Amino acid sequence: MLRALGFCVALLAAAAPAHALFGDDEARKAILELRKQLAEQDRRIAALAQALEKQSEFAARLERLEAAQRGALEFANQLDALRQDLARLRGQIDLLANELANVQKKNRDLYGDLDARLKKLEPATVTIDGRPALVDRAEQAAFDAAIAQFRAGDFRGATASLQAFIARYPQSPYGAAAYYWLGNAHYQLKDYKAAIAAQQTVVEKYADSTRAPEALLNIAASQIELNDRRSARATLQRIIKDYPDTEAARLAKERLPATTTR
Repeated sequence: MLRALGFCVALLAAAAPAHALFGDDEARKAILELRKQLAEQDRRIAALAQALEKQSEFAARLERLEAAQRGALEFANQLDALRQDLARLRGQIDLLANELANVQKKNRDLYGDLDARLKKLEPATVTIDGRPALVDRAEQAAFDAAIAQFRAGDFRGATASLQAFIARYPQSPYGAAAYYWLGNAHYQLKDYKAAIAAQQTVVEKYADSTRAPEALLNIAASQIELNDRRSARATLQRIIKDYPDTEAARLAKERLPATTTR
C-alpha cells in the first residue's frame, strides 16, 4: 500500500511539467486510471489479507484437530491398557475365587471330620430299659457289639465281651443289662451256676431295674436245669410276690407246677 502511494506522488510530481505535453482531459483520464489501478491493488491486497487470515484460521483448526486426534489415540491406547489390566485382574480374581472355594471345602471337610470325632467322644443320651441315661460313645459301642455277638449265636464271644465290658465300665448304666445278658450267655453254654451268679447280681445290685424279675425267672430256669426244684419253686414264688403285675410273674405262675417235688 505505501509503495502504491509513493508511486502516485511521484507520478503527480512528474505531471506538472507534462502539462505542456498533455491536455487537461488527458491528465484527468490518466489520474482516474491511476486511481482505478490503485483501488484494484487495494482490493487485491484486502482479498489477500483475508485469504491469509482464513489460511491462519484453517491452520489453527487443523492443529487443534491433530491435537485432538493425538489425544484420541493416546486415550485409545490408555483404554486398551486398562482393558488388558482388567483382563489380568479378572484372571487373578477367578484364580483367587477358585482357591477360596477349595479352602472353604477343605475347611468344611475338616470341620465335618472334627465334628464327627467330637461326637464320638461326647456322651450320648440313650434309653436303657425304659430309662434315659448318659453314656460314652465307646461304652455304647462296646455294649452293642457284645449284644450283637449274643444275637448272632456267638455265646462264648458274647460272654468274653460282656465280662470285659463289666470290668471296663463297672459303673455303666448298662450294668443291669450287661449282667442279664451275661447270665443268658452262660445259660446257653449250659454253665448254669455261672448263669445264676450273673442273674443274682442283677437282682441284688440293680433291684430297681426292670431286668430284676426277668433275672429271677432265668435263675429259676437254671435251678431247674440243676434239678434244684425246691430253690426254683422259691424263686418263682418270689417273682409272683415281689413283681405281681409283670410278664415275669405270669410266666412264673405257669412254670410253678414244674417245680413240684416228687
